[in-house]
Amino acid sequence: MDTGIALPQYGTHARADRVAAFARDAEEAGFDSLWVGDRALTPIAPGDLYPGHTPENPYPPQYKTFLDPLTVLTVAATATGRARLGTSTLNGPWYPPVLLARSLTSLDRVSGGRLDVGLGIGWLRDEYTAVGADFHRRGALLDELLDVLHGIWTEEEFGHEGPRWTVPVSYVGLRPVRPAGPPVYLGGFSPAALRRVGRRAAGWVGAVLPPGVAGHLWDEARRAAEDAGRDPDALRREIRHNPAPGATAESVAAVLAGVRDTGAEGCFVDFQQCVDEPGEALELGVKVLSLLRG
Repeated sequence: MDTGIALPQYGTHARADRVAAFARDAEEAGFDSLWVGDRALTPIAPGDLYPGHTPENPYPPQYKTFLDPLTVLTVAATATGRARLGTSTLNGPWYPPVLLARSLTSLDRVSGGRLDVGLGIGWLRDEYTAVGADFHRRGALLDELLDVLHGIWTEEEFGHEGPRWTVPVSYVGLRPVRPAGPPVYLGGFSPAALRRVGRRAAGWVGAVLPPGVAGHLWDEARRAAEDAGRDPDALRREIRHNPAPGATAESVAAVLAGVRDTGAEGCFVDFQQCVDEPGEALELGVKVLSLLRG
């Protein structure tokens, strides 16, 4: 199983001056992938709660400070040469597809084809309000975004007319490294989200869940792939783990070993809600990696 680590991006880890060195050192330590997430804002009185939180504590407080995900990955791309670079996840419906395609394709080329695009739809309707997107149509917006990305990455002349976006037929000169574009993974935790994974994606960017829940959702993706005439065995899983404060290297390694036992192809650990400094995160991550690979 490939093992990755989240780059310093939010909370007390939002240190732009530390990203390059962290990425380089993580790659040298043996991590296979480097990851970022996506938050637009943290409302004072949010309309939705982050899963597992309360009105008094509506979301992780670290989310109040967040570096731009693609900027962080670009810095990491220039500091590394082997590790995959992933998003888990970009909230796809926030972004105009043509501009997102340009940014992702540029990053794919800067990195030499190491980009893994993880897209999701988020959970906080206030963020949709702030960026001018329709929260209630987020699934449909994601599907249309996928259509545009696929067209731009696979056609030399491309146009699109859809419910949300119109793209005049245009030349597409900026090409991704792979002919079909970077692999696109999808997030989500509902049966409908996993069926979309099976129909349309390279795999699932998920999170650590109880084994029965994770297995049921993965079965949904595999069945949807078969129904769509795709090979379910070609789907990959990249699973996120967010350790709580006080977690030890041994406890985190045990969780990741459990992920490996499910057959997942990849996992990564995000220590930004666990420790206060990027150096602490990398030190703990290296211990986890050593225990995991034993």
